[in-house]
Amino acid sequence: TPPDSQDEGVWKYEHLRQFCMELNGLAVKLQVCEAECNAESCTQMTATEQWIFLCAAHKTPKECPAIDYTRHTLDGAACLLNSNKYFPSRVSIKESSVAKLGSVCRRVYRIFSHAYFHHRATFDEFEKETCLCRRFTTFVTKYNLMSKDNLIVPILDEELTAGESEA
Repeated sequence: TPPDSQDEGVWKYEHLRQFCMELNGLAVKLQVCEAECNAESCTQMTATEQWIFLCAAHKTPKECPAIDYTRHTLDGAACLLNSNKYFPSRVSIKESSVAKLGSVCRRVYRIFSHAYFHHRATFDEFEKETCLCRRFTTFVTKYNLMSKDNLIVPILDEELTAGESEA
């Protein structure tokens, strides 16, 4: 919960920037081992069989290998979140700009879901070190930045409830 003097939009914005910076660590872990996540082993950005994600970094959204989707998504999030057009101030943020945060959250979350369902050992190692997916899930749930239907990485209810005071 933001301090009384803190604009809630800025609170959400700054937390999302931090999550994206930390998520680069998972992206690096996924590509360190050649057999882990590359254009040949993960030709699409998927989570479960029912989820294939299109990459918004292209003029027309299209399928990308998962590692490219990950890079494009994190680069795109950094560009948007550092954009003077949408976020000219870090003291207050227009509601129209705050509305863009949900879209960033959905795209970023797909990186967690791909890692969980396709690279579980790497996901578990990273999560054990950082609790980033749990913290991110708690955050987006608390601030209604994503539909719970899209939160497909199983985070235990008691963990989520216990973590809500941290966001």
